[in-house]
Amino acid sequence: MSDILIVDDERDIRELVSEILRDEGYETRMAANSDEAQAAIRGAPPAMLVLDLWLKDSTMDGIGILMWVRREFPEIPVVIISGHGNVEIAVAAIKKGAYDFIEKPFNIDQLLVVISRAMETARLRRENVSLRRREGAAAEMIGQSPAMKALRAQLVKVTRSNGRVMLTGPSGCGKEVAARFIHANSNRAEAPFVTVSCAAIEPERMEAVLFGQESAAHGVVPGLLEQADGGMLYLDEVADMPPGTQSKILRVLVDQTFMREGGSDRVRVDLRVISSTTRDLRAEIAAGRFRQELYDRLSVVPIQVPGLADRREDIPPLSEHFIELFHQTQGLPRRPLSDEAEMQLQTMTWPGNIRQLRNVLERALILGDGTGPIQGRELVGDGPGDAEEGRVVLSGGLATLPLREARELFEREYLLTQINRFGGNISRTASFVGMERSALHRKLKTLGVNTSSLSGPPVRGREMEGL
Repeated sequence: MSDILIVDDERDIRELVSEILRDEGYETRMAANSDEAQAAIRGAPPAMLVLDLWLKDSTMDGIGILMWVRREFPEIPVVIISGHGNVEIAVAAIKKGAYDFIEKPFNIDQLLVVISRAMETARLRRENVSLRRREGAAAEMIGQSPAMKALRAQLVKVTRSNGRVMLTGPSGCGKEVAARFIHANSNRAEAPFVTVSCAAIEPERMEAVLFGQESAAHGVVPGLLEQADGGMLYLDEVADMPPGTQSKILRVLVDQTFMREGGSDRVRVDLRVISSTTRDLRAEIAAGRFRQELYDRLSVVPIQVPGLADRREDIPPLSEHFIELFHQTQGLPRRPLSDEAEMQLQTMTWPGNIRQLRNVLERALILGDGTGPIQGRELVGDGPGDAEEGRVVLSGGLATLPLREARELFEREYLLTQINRFGGNISRTASFVGMERSALHRKLKTLGVNTSSLSGPPVRGREMEGL
C-alpha cells in the first residue's frame, strides 16, 4: 500500500495526474472505469484513490465507487476530482466519506497539497491498525488455572453486550489487560480504546482532559471522550476521580452528551465504559468520596480479577511470556527458567502481583550473566525478609517454639504452600514432595488440614499467621 490509483474516464487527465505525481516521487496506477478500479483495488489495495465523479461507459459512477471503497476498504482515503458544475455533488461526496475534492481544471500546487495530506492520513490509519494489533497481543489472557478460566469465561460473556463493567482487584493483577480483552473481542474492536488514568491526572485538569476545550485562540481541542467515540473508554482507578467530575461523567453515562470547556454546543458520543479500582467503592461511598449513582451506573457487571497468589499455576506461562516479550522488545537474552527458579517463583509472595513478577524477571535478565537457564539465586526478592543464600531466616515467633511444635508448623506451612502452588491438586503435590498420595492425606490430617477445603482459593495455616 504505497501507490496511488487514479480513476478517470479521460485518458489525458489520468496520464497528466500520474505524471505530476510521479515527478513528486509517488508510484501510480490508472483505471478508466469502475470495473478496472475494483479489480485494481482488490488485487493490491492502494495507499489512496484519486477518483473522478463522472465515468463514461462505467457500471458505477464515482459516488458508487466511493461507497464501495468506504464499505470494503475503509482505510483507503479517496480524493474526488470534479468539474465546475459538480461542486455540490463533490461536497455531498465528502459527507459520504471522501477525504477532499479538487475542481477541474485543477491547480497543481493544490493537487499536491491535498495528495500529501491524504497520504499522511493513510499512513496514520495504517499505524492505528498496527497499534490495535499490538494491543490485541497485550490483551491476551495467559494461564489455565481455575481462577483464570473462571475470569476468562466471565469476560467472554460481557464482550457480547454493551454493558458497563467494573473490574476490581489488587494493584498489578492485570485489570487493564482484562479491559483490553473485552475490547479486542467485542463488536467495537476496530474502534478506539482510550485509557483515562484518573489517579495520574491533576484534579483541576481532569475536566479539560476528558471533555476537551474551545477557545478563540486555540479553536476546538477534543478531549478523551471524543477520542473514544465509537469505541471504549477505560476509567482506570475511578475512585480517584474528583467529586465534581463524577457528577459530569454521570450525566455523560445517562445521555451520552457533554459540553467542552468554553463551548456552548453539546457533543454527542457513542461510548462503552469499563472502569477499574483497587479500593472498596462501597466504603468510599459511605465516606462521601464516591457517588452512589455513579457506582450504580458503572458497576452493571462487577468482575473480580484474581491476584497472582490465587493463580500460582499460571506463573510459569506468564514468565515465559515476559521473557519472550523482553527478548523481542529489548533484545534481552531468551533464557528459560530452571526448575529451581520456577519453584521459587511459585512459592514467593507477590504483593505487586503480575507487575512485580514482570519486574523480577526483567531485572534477572538485565543483571544475569546471559547464559543458561535463570537460577533461583538470580530472582532477588524485594522485601526485608530476603534470606542469605543457603539459609532460612526464621520469624521471631517460630524461633521461640520448641523443636516439635516448630517442625509441625513448618511442615504444615510447607505443604500448604506446595498445595497452593499446584492449584489444590493433591496428586501433583504428593509427586513433588516425594510422598504417596495416601501418605500425604494422612500427614495433612495429622497436621489438622481439612483436605475438602483445598479445591477453593489458596489456603494458609492460621497458626503461622503473625509469627
